[in-house]
Amino acid sequence: MLRPWKLEFEIDKELEKAVYLQIADTIIADIRSGRLNAGDALPGSRNLALMLKINRNTGVEAYQVLINEEWVVSKERKGIFVSDKLPVLQERINTRGPEAEKDLSVLNRPIINFDDGHPDSKIAPVTELARAYRQIFNRKAKWQMMGYSDEHGDIEFRKTISQMLNHQRGMHINENEVSITRGSQMAMFLTAQCLLKPGDQVIVENPGYKPAWKAFEYAGAELLPAAIDDEGIMIKDIEKLLAENKNIKAIYITPHRQYPTTVTLSLARRLELIELSNKNEITIIEDDYDNEFHFGYRPILPVSSFAELNSYVYVGTLSKVVAPALRIGYLASKDPNLIKKIGDLRKIIDVQGDVIMEQAVLQLIKEGTVKKHIKKATIHYKNKRDLVYSLLEKHLKDVADFTLPEGGLAFWIVPKENLDWDAVTASLLEKSINIIHPKQYSSDRIINGFRLSYGSLSEEQLEDSIKIISKVLEFHISRVK
Repeated sequence: MLRPWKLEFEIDKELEKAVYLQIADTIIADIRSGRLNAGDALPGSRNLALMLKINRNTGVEAYQVLINEEWVVSKERKGIFVSDKLPVLQERINTRGPEAEKDLSVLNRPIINFDDGHPDSKIAPVTELARAYRQIFNRKAKWQMMGYSDEHGDIEFRKTISQMLNHQRGMHINENEVSITRGSQMAMFLTAQCLLKPGDQVIVENPGYKPAWKAFEYAGAELLPAAIDDEGIMIKDIEKLLAENKNIKAIYITPHRQYPTTVTLSLARRLELIELSNKNEITIIEDDYDNEFHFGYRPILPVSSFAELNSYVYVGTLSKVVAPALRIGYLASKDPNLIKKIGDLRKIIDVQGDVIMEQAVLQLIKEGTVKKHIKKATIHYKNKRDLVYSLLEKHLKDVADFTLPEGGLAFWIVPKENLDWDAVTASLLEKSINIIHPKQYSSDRIINGFRLSYGSLSEEQLEDSIKIISKVLEFHISRVK
C-alpha cells in the first residue's frame, strides 16, 4: 500500500488567488523542489478535503489543474500520482554550473502548458454534476443499479443524444444508431476494430490527429496522408490516392475545425467528398471534437448530416461540455451491422458504460443545466479568444501568420520562416513554456506551425507567454535569414 504524501500547507483566505490554485501551486512547488518525486502517491480528494478542511470539490479542482498541466496523473481505482513524464528542470539547474544561478528565476517559474485544447476546469458545472450523480445513485434501487444494462448505454440517454444530433446538427438518426462510449478515443478504437481489418487503408488529414491514427494502425490498417490547405482536406490528393490504391476503406476527417489547423472544410469540398465516398463505397469517419463552442451565427453542420451520404461514423464527446475529467463520448452510424459489431466488442472489453453517470448527465441536460453552461462557456471562451487575438496582433503579427477562428479553443500559428522546431521548443521550455512539438501532427514531415490553445489558461498566463513566444520566434527567425 503506497503511503500518500502529506501536504504541509495552510490556506491563506486573504489572498486573491483561489484556494484550489493555492493548493495546486503548492504541490507544483514540492514537485519542482524534489520533495515529491515521480510516482509518489497524493492523498485522494476526500482525504485532501479533510486535511485542509475544505470542500471536496475544491480539492477536485486543484487536482484537475495539476492533471491538465501534466504534473500528476489519475490512475483508475488507484489514485493520484506525480507524473513520470515531467521536464527535468532540477537536473538542468544542477548540471549547468555556476552560471546557472542567473537563470534560476526562469527555471523556478511554473510551466505554462499549451495543451491540445482542454476546456477551463474552473467553469465546469462540477457541483451540479456531483449533485445529480448523488441523486441518481440514491434514487435507484440496488437491484437496478447493480445489474448490467445495454452495452450501447442507457436508452434514455441515447434518445437524448440522438435528439440533440437531429435538432442541433441536422442529422437523421434514432437511439438504436447511437452507442455511448468512455470518451471519443474509445469510440474511435471501437470503430477501427469493427470497420477495418489488416491490409485495409485509411485516408487521413496531414497534419492531423495522431491518437486516431494509432487506433487505425492498431486495427492493422495502412495510413494514406492527404494534405490540408485553407479549405480543408485536399480533394485532388484523395482522388490521387483512390487512383493508386485498391484497399481504401475509410476517410478520417475533422471538418468542423480541422485538427490541428482549425480550418473549416468548405461546402464545395464536402459535396465532392460525399460523392467520392458514395462512388467508391468508402466510410467517412467524422470526428466532431468541439462542435459546441462556436462563436459565429451557428456551427457548420456535420458532413454526416447530408442525407446523400451513404456510409459514415460520426464521433462526438461531452467531455469538453460538462467537465474535462468526464469520460463520455458517443458514435452514431446508420449501419446496423457496424453498430451490432461495436456493441459486441464493447461487451468484451467493458460490458457497459457508467450508467449512473450517464443518467446524471441526462438529468443535467433535461433540467437545462448543460444548455445554460454551454451558453456561459461560449461567452467565456469568445472573450478569451478575442483577448488572445489582440495579443497575437500586438506581439506576433510581424513574425507569424494566424487567423481568427470562429470557434474551438485554439489558434493555429505559422511562423513566417521555416524553423528548427527542436530548437524552438527547447528555447520555450527554457523559459517555462511548453507547446506540442509540430512533429506530433504529421506523418512524414515536421509541419511549420503549432497549436496555441487558450481554454485552460488564465489571461495573465496567456499574456505573459505570448510575449515570450514572440521573442523566441523572432530570435529563431533571425537565425534563419
